[in-house]
Amino acid sequence: MVTNRNVCVLGLGYVGLPLACAAAGAGHRVVGLDPDRARVDALRSARSPVEDVEDRDLEKALASGLLSFTDDPGDIGGSDTFVICVPTPLKEKTPDLTMVDAAVDIVGGALRPGGMVILESTTYPGTTEDRVRPRLAEATGLRAPDDYHLVFSPERIDPGNPDYSLKNTPRVIGGLGTAAGDAAAEFYSSFIDHVHRVSGPREAEMAKLLENTYRHVNIALVNEMAIFCEELGIDLWESIGAASTKPFGFAPFTPGPGVGGHCIPVDPSYLSWRVRRLGYPFRFVELAAEINDRMPNYVAARVADLLNDVHKSVGGSQILVLGLAYKRDLGDMRESPAPILIRRLESRGALVRWHDPHVGILEIEDSNAVAVQGELTAEELAAADLVVVHTDHSAYDPEMIVRHGRRVFDTRNLTAGHHAPHVFRL
Repeated sequence: MVTNRNVCVLGLGYVGLPLACAAAGAGHRVVGLDPDRARVDALRSARSPVEDVEDRDLEKALASGLLSFTDDPGDIGGSDTFVICVPTPLKEKTPDLTMVDAAVDIVGGALRPGGMVILESTTYPGTTEDRVRPRLAEATGLRAPDDYHLVFSPERIDPGNPDYSLKNTPRVIGGLGTAAGDAAAEFYSSFIDHVHRVSGPREAEMAKLLENTYRHVNIALVNEMAIFCEELGIDLWESIGAASTKPFGFAPFTPGPGVGGHCIPVDPSYLSWRVRRLGYPFRFVELAAEINDRMPNYVAARVADLLNDVHKSVGGSQILVLGLAYKRDLGDMRESPAPILIRRLESRGALVRWHDPHVGILEIEDSNAVAVQGELTAEELAAADLVVVHTDHSAYDPEMIVRHGRRVFDTRNLTAGHHAPHVFRL
């Protein structure tokens, strides 16, 4: 029988909010803490800022009386389980754990003997034991694993994935000691179908970085192949489809205008940073980052070439960018390459307009790009000298884009099967 816990989830974004709702749905009493007062007010009114949590589900969880939200650390004093789900960005290519430290300090004011602290935020191997543990010891005088349970359990949220959610994505658990692993496994098993135990926090930390470094390196591989295939006159998308028919030994990855989201552009750099501190270069990761980071420049150069082919200069040309979000059918702008691409086009003199049905009013920093509001129209497509498909949202009709766009550069293969002499693909 699962013991119901008093849970505090620190950080109410793409990771923390689904976790808080799921834990409350399993019968745990949950308080979600976030320093953003406006976000907390919206959540209290059952308005979800996260696509994977619908307003109706949030309203149901609030109505149960098991879920509440606050921006006041004084409201978490009765908690016995603390789950840290705050962002871990990079600052000048160096891990920035400022928000983790702040969350740990808040936990330090409420942690009692026998409690459990779980770090879900992605970070470099050793963070849980070498940074969180001593910081909590200094604040509380408590020592893990003797006085409380300390665990690393990496988030595996894939926003917008229709097949895999928090519930049916296996959960990796690395507890500091057997008792911590047992306690965390019991907690997560109450709302996640399968848990996978590893021997300690470092193995769990490395598992998360390995997952995303694998994706980062393979995306870089196909991005570089896309550049070469253009020079060789090869349809890479067709080759990827052919290679994917092999039932073993091959996992398909596709090229794009860059990489976005919190994980792929950031997590491998945490691993690379940690390896460099050992005195070794991590050449795979560093090369992959170099290749992926240059893709917006490559796309901008291809746009210029495609306009030159019809005797037009990119300077003064009207460019329409379709999709700003980093991922299909989401409004998530975290680390999206779109603003970089737009600034690169503008630096060449292009007049840029953009459209994204999932992104609200947004000013792109250091850019004069104009947002196109409402539904995408044939007139808007026809007015552009060139249309760039940056994000392959399902709301975009490829036939409409092909029919009305004067020239189309498709970085996502949205227009697959619609062959026309004015349509070009990455």
